[in-house]
Amino acid sequence: MAAVGSGCSTAAAGPGVVSAGALEPGTMSAAHRRLKYISLAVLVVQNASLILSIRYTRTLPGDRFFATTAVVMAEVLKGLTCLLLLFAQKRGNVKHLVLFLHEAVLVQYVDTFKLAVPSLIYTLQNNLQYVAISNLPAATFQVTYQLKILTTALFSVLMLNRSLSRLQWASLLLLFTGVAIVQAQQAGGGGPRPLDQNPGVGLAAVVASCLSSGFAGVYFEKILKGSSGSVWLRNLQLGLFGTLLGLLGLWWAEGAAVAHRGFFFGYTPAVWGVVLNQAFGGLLVAVVVKYADNILKGFATSLSIVLSTVASIRLFGFHVDPLFALGAGLVIGAVYLYSLPRGAAKAMASAPAAASGPCTHQQPPGQPPPPQLSAHRGDLSTEPFLPKLLTKVKGS
Repeated sequence: MAAVGSGCSTAAAGPGVVSAGALEPGTMSAAHRRLKYISLAVLVVQNASLILSIRYTRTLPGDRFFATTAVVMAEVLKGLTCLLLLFAQKRGNVKHLVLFLHEAVLVQYVDTFKLAVPSLIYTLQNNLQYVAISNLPAATFQVTYQLKILTTALFSVLMLNRSLSRLQWASLLLLFTGVAIVQAQQAGGGGPRPLDQNPGVGLAAVVASCLSSGFAGVYFEKILKGSSGSVWLRNLQLGLFGTLLGLLGLWWAEGAAVAHRGFFFGYTPAVWGVVLNQAFGGLLVAVVVKYADNILKGFATSLSIVLSTVASIRLFGFHVDPLFALGAGLVIGAVYLYSLPRGAAKAMASAPAAASGPCTHQQPPGQPPPPQLSAHRGDLSTEPFLPKLLTKVKGS
């Protein structure tokens, strides 16, 4: 796992982000500290704004855009952006870029085709998220989507033979309990809802999205660990598959309607904002997340839940009752506890006073690193629509 952080915080960079070396205690510069908090702000805004903007565009009266076309457009824009970045890396030399892509994509076709499975899952996941957000309040979706932490942890145990600390198991139980309470509140009627929304469909979609997010993230790490491809190359390859698979999904689900009404039917400036946020927001987060350790990412997720809830009250008339507040509080606490480094968790459990002393915790030789928050493509810390990136050592 690529580690980044300060002090004794062990943390993975975002999915596929090139990691910065861990800093020794007391060596964090003022500039690095500022970057950490800028990262926190970007993560919070990215987490909340995408969900809120999708919810807003899917609940507006009038013509509704086709979600499958938005997924395809995000993949196209993301792929083109990575292509431009690779072009810049080759100093604008078209010949070098073509030779590089021929070698990396065609000659090494086995590595390229390995990305077809996670790309398929990510494309499915993005479509499911539109379904979920269309049928659930933004705050309810944000809380429920944290189940991706649970699915990622379970797949890490099953597929990568990782071990979880007792605190992590406890936090996962707390997480599940909090989500169950929120869903019970939703089933009990938690405020007025539009007639065209089906909470059951929304719940099924978000659970399927969490399962796909967890599996794809772990599968991605398992098959590509040790790969030497660059961040932008891997994202370009995933974008190519994502565009093709997205077009197949569009044809299968809404092909006749899109052919009749047009690919960009229902597109407004707000819809384009969603597409651009999905395409570029994740790439931006991937760049800044290397400055944020896991505790900071946990805070970002928690703050984004609070921000989404407050915004939902103002924008959509969402009603927060004691049951929702209890469930959301349990989820926020679980996210924070799960993100604690294993050494810090032991210190909290055994000797809190020792926290003031120097950090000496190291990963025992031969022990696998603790599982981290997945992306998934998403991970909303690196969020449900996040970049499909990896490096030589893939972060979570």
